[in-house]
Amino acid sequence: MTTVIKAATTTTAPADEAASAVLLAGRAAQDCLTEAQLSPDTVGVLINVGVYRENNTFEPAIAALVQKEVGMNLDYLAHRVPGAAAFSFDLMNGACGVLNAIQVAQALLSTGSTERVLVTAADVHPGGRAALDADYPYADLGAALLLERSAQAEGGFGRVQLAGSEQPSAIAGYLPTAGMGSTGRGRIAVRRDEGFADQLLDLAAETATDYARAEGIDLHRTLVVASRPTADFGALLAERLGLPATLVLTPELPQGTTGLPHTAAPILGYLQAVEQGLPAGVDQFLFLAAGAGPSVACVSYRPQDAS
Repeated sequence: MTTVIKAATTTTAPADEAASAVLLAGRAAQDCLTEAQLSPDTVGVLINVGVYRENNTFEPAIAALVQKEVGMNLDYLAHRVPGAAAFSFDLMNGACGVLNAIQVAQALLSTGSTERVLVTAADVHPGGRAALDADYPYADLGAALLLERSAQAEGGFGRVQLAGSEQPSAIAGYLPTAGMGSTGRGRIAVRRDEGFADQLLDLAAETATDYARAEGIDLHRTLVVASRPTADFGALLAERLGLPATLVLTPELPQGTTGLPHTAAPILGYLQAVEQGLPAGVDQFLFLAAGAGPSVACVSYRPQDAS
């Protein structure tokens, strides 16, 4: 049994609406299910990994609000078949969140706890519009990834590897409540320490190299789909890994969207890779996420033969 991608989607906020993490995650999830030609009731678990939310909402769990938006198994009494009732939860680990969710999904799917897991990732400026805050680095962006069990032994996701550093946090997002006053719900502070990019690059390159060695992966036959904490992260990462630039992909935002992709970056990057097609001689992906902590996560993915 392996874990495979059934569908993936991204979405942005309409120009005439204030951005909402709940709505973006919900729309992406609905689009994902539509693409997979499945109803919400066929999904057993929803994991939400977004970090930044409208009005700095932390309770209730955003995952529960997304589950309601999707209409996913909302009435326990209506689902008396064992295993039919679903649940949802937040899993927050910044840029690495999607890969953490994949790791959790692998465990759930391997035990037969559910047949499908839906992962949502959406970040928005707490004030509702990232484009209006020049100091806020991230884009208003949502994405969803539908994972399911496959009986085929070959392909799918490999082992998820996590890595951290003993050095102090290179990036931090927080709400300094003492200084925000009555405007705190619409504001957020994001601190990026000097040299954070080199710190993330070093850790990402080291982790990818160690993972490839341990798993027997030839990086020259692999497309590295990396997160994008800085605009030039992909090119610099390719240099550190000794790879041609064509083998490292960092996601490009949809036209009209400003900022950098955050938790949704791995899904956005995967979709762009599928759209462009894998380079000649490449038959697998290596998802590589790097962010606050500093922390890095990586996992291999080999698409199964559609036949």
